[in-house]
Amino acid sequence: MIKKTDADYMGLALKLALKAKGKTYPNPLVGALVVKRGKIIGQGFHAKAGLAHAEILALDQAKKKAKGATLYVTLEPCAHTGCTPPCVNRIIESGIKEVVVGMYDPNPLNNGRGVMLLKQNNIKVRVGFLESQLKEINESFIKYITARIPFVTVKVGQSLDGRIATRTGDSKWITSDKSRSYAHKLRENYDAIMVGVNTVLRDNPRLNTWFTKKKLIKLIVDSTLSTPEDSNIFSDDSQVIIITLPSRPGQETENRKRLAAKAKILEVKEKSGQINLRDALKKIAQLKITNMIVEGGGTLIGSLFDEKLVDRILFFVSPKIIGGKDAVSSVMGIGVKRVDQAIKLSDLKIKRFGQEFLFAAKVL
Repeated sequence: MIKKTDADYMGLALKLALKAKGKTYPNPLVGALVVKRGKIIGQGFHAKAGLAHAEILALDQAKKKAKGATLYVTLEPCAHTGCTPPCVNRIIESGIKEVVVGMYDPNPLNNGRGVMLLKQNNIKVRVGFLESQLKEINESFIKYITARIPFVTVKVGQSLDGRIATRTGDSKWITSDKSRSYAHKLRENYDAIMVGVNTVLRDNPRLNTWFTKKKLIKLIVDSTLSTPEDSNIFSDDSQVIIITLPSRPGQETENRKRLAAKAKILEVKEKSGQINLRDALKKIAQLKITNMIVEGGGTLIGSLFDEKLVDRILFFVSPKIIGGKDAVSSVMGIGVKRVDQAIKLSDLKIKRFGQEFLFAAKVL
């Protein structure tokens, strides 16, 4: 039998953490193992906010055998009280002799405190295993907990010449069933989905997921509150949040009152007569939304790029030419003045769906 290394055990803990992908917001993905004499005697992963943390589940499974064992955990154990008690207390009580931590907790409330308390109680602690992989699976949590705004992914389905609709507004369908099915599967990884009101008016989308019962929070950017009250976004019991400008005295419209009965109206600051998107993201984060996927339209997406608020892109490209100066582009907004100011991407990955391609990348 080949002896497993610390990295091997951390890799197994990482796989456990991924079992809850898309389900733990606003908490991170965490996996844990209890190992004694080369044998795994307990394991667990954090499944949902409010439920037990990974370390607690692993220790519950190990029971009294945990005494003298090693705990492998992907994220530094918490030393503060949130929805659950501090995990470090239970680790200390269990008799664990050593804790191997994948990465420090980026949460300022805990960063380094969990490790310090364990060491103060004569538990050996080693930190730093598979950090790059662990940071990647928790990139949305890291952004949310440090910058206090959600991690933003922009998804586009466009023609080869960068159009998402013709000059008449027709947009169904530019990409294939295969691409759209895959895009729906990707939605399951997010807390919320955002579109501009023009997308609601033009496409009347449901903004749901085809393959699971998960209901995304629907975010509609609508400065004039022109969202129709019979829109498909209200066709299920998902939470709908309409992001708009503050109302002025005496301007409480009937449509605003009707929409307020169906959705949460989130008022944000104004910027140049439009919605201040950075302020909108701050207020969205206050609702404990850690990550979101933005699916249109071109004006909203362009504005997010202009404000440097996009973290990742998913561009589905179909081999079609739509043309026309009045056709709708996938990225509008102001844009850059010079080519050397163009937004740069990294970690590009390309996936093929028949004759179509998905370009997935991080935004630098």
